[in-house]
Amino acid sequence: MTAEFMLITFTLFLAGVLAVPIASRLGLGSVLGYLLAGIIISPFLHAMGADVVALQHFAEFGVVMMLFVVGLEMNPRALWDMRARIFVLGGLQVVVTAGLIMLIAMAFGLSPAIGLAIGLVLALSSTAIVNQTLREKGLLRSDGGQASFSVLLMQDIAVIPMLALIPLLAQPDLATTLSHGADDAGDHGAGASHLNLSLVDGLNGWQTALVTLGAIAAVVFIGIYLTTPVFRFVARAKLRELFITAALMMVLGIALLMTLVGLSPALGTFLAGVVMGGSAYRHELESDIDPFKGIFLGVFFITVGASIDFELLGQNIALVLGLTVGLIVLKSIILMVLGRAFHLTGGDKWLFGLGLAQAGEFGFVLLSFSVANAVIPKEIADLLLLVVALSMLLTPVLFILYDRVIAPRYSHEDRREADPIETPAQIIIAGHGRFGGIVNRGLRAAGYDTTVLDYSSEQLEMLRRFGISVHFGDATRPDMLHAAGIEDAKILVIAIDGKEAITEMTRYVCAHHPHVHVIARAVDRDHVYDLWSVGCRDVIREVYDSSLRMTRSAFEALGHGRATAERMVAEFDASDREVMLDLAQLHDIDTPTVENEAYMKRVDEMMKSWEEQLAGRVVRATRSGD
Repeated sequence: MTAEFMLITFTLFLAGVLAVPIASRLGLGSVLGYLLAGIIISPFLHAMGADVVALQHFAEFGVVMMLFVVGLEMNPRALWDMRARIFVLGGLQVVVTAGLIMLIAMAFGLSPAIGLAIGLVLALSSTAIVNQTLREKGLLRSDGGQASFSVLLMQDIAVIPMLALIPLLAQPDLATTLSHGADDAGDHGAGASHLNLSLVDGLNGWQTALVTLGAIAAVVFIGIYLTTPVFRFVARAKLRELFITAALMMVLGIALLMTLVGLSPALGTFLAGVVMGGSAYRHELESDIDPFKGIFLGVFFITVGASIDFELLGQNIALVLGLTVGLIVLKSIILMVLGRAFHLTGGDKWLFGLGLAQAGEFGFVLLSFSVANAVIPKEIADLLLLVVALSMLLTPVLFILYDRVIAPRYSHEDRREADPIETPAQIIIAGHGRFGGIVNRGLRAAGYDTTVLDYSSEQLEMLRRFGISVHFGDATRPDMLHAAGIEDAKILVIAIDGKEAITEMTRYVCAHHPHVHVIARAVDRDHVYDLWSVGCRDVIREVYDSSLRMTRSAFEALGHGRATAERMVAEFDASDREVMLDLAQLHDIDTPTVENEAYMKRVDEMMKSWEEQLAGRVVRATRSGD
């Protein structure tokens, strides 16, 4: 048994390690890589007798961890601001989708109860795939991404009443068949016992509600009052593995508590993440949980791919494909109509519509639950399982369609009409996030007027509440820059997100408006070289200065005085800049660094001498201060 377990685990990890880098290299994304890996190894898993369904339920813990991490990054104020989208937009999506699917099922001769159950199953979308993909592509903070997150959160909440409603839809004829099957199974399984872990079994409605509310209150209490003392106690042992164990224990314990009262464990851990977001241990929790979240999610996606029954699919290929495509088209239309009603336009509307068009991982749970409660016949449920799995498999393809076809089209169009700029200033700031916002505050505090452009309407509405003058618009568009007064501007601060977007905007301004002093934000060292090669001579690495300050603090902690530490850091900074200027002349933006022979040769030549020279300069700075 041990050897079989290790072989199955090794096969899962090997498939992911081989498939995901290839899929990412081809621009397909990690999720599609995992799904394809599952399809490829499916015959091997079945040959080894692996219980793919059991593996899938185990790996669903990755979804629980993912929502915990998402919750840590939220805050109650942001959640409250999203309440209309969560409950109204999300609620309408579930109700309208389930209702239309029920009507379509009835048109094909199914009973209203079966049609409603199918509608509830297919109304849900994949929290795991959509959130993971949005985070990978940096789209979670966009208006379309925030709307998608709100609906996914509402869907997780909706699972609870669905689990209560489905048993009420039981079909008498199916119930009779199931009872006979259970009797037969009981003859062969006498003596078997199953541990019944539930805090609400046998309770009436108000008692169940009271216990459920008590569990939610316990989660909030743990998050606010117990997190810091527990982790402070654990931290005293100074064992990182113990801290990781405590983090996993807390997530698993909250998930278990939610399961015991019949709630979604993912929803419970999300709530816990939100209330723990103010803890001093928030970042430590996130960094400890994140690797395990990635592993479990990867295994979950692989099991989704491996769960596809290709024999049944081959026998019903036209029907299954037709149902899958029909589901995606129907949900896309519903989502885009609802999105438009909630002021999503352009690319955000398409991101919202295509991103949530699939069925979700909870569909597997609800289908099994529906069969067990004599609601959906097993032969129909088996076909729907294929539809759920295939729709999830096609989701990364829909995101690729959005990235390569739809997004480029809307990159040249505003998601709403750009704000008019009546009095352009001579300083333009593109992007008012955590980077550009500080620059703007500093300049305005010194008495300078600025023209700020940003492309997130929600972000701008929040800033305007605090009296900050900002304008909605895509700063990468030449006509938007013209409206902002680029012809008469003295300085352009480029602080937008996205390495490629920053580079292309810098290239355009340096080429067409050379009189403007461009200060560009660089994501990393290679990005500095890219920006230099397109003409920018004032490049700011986004974490470089803070890293230098930390280095200075390290020198001071080692016993050097403030003045000495500053001189030592200054020598390092000067040396690093000299090296970068030298290497920037050899950088080719169109050639990968490792394939640039002249660049790599120069790095090899400089490395040893640079370290020796730097060491000498730092030593001299130390002696001059001692």
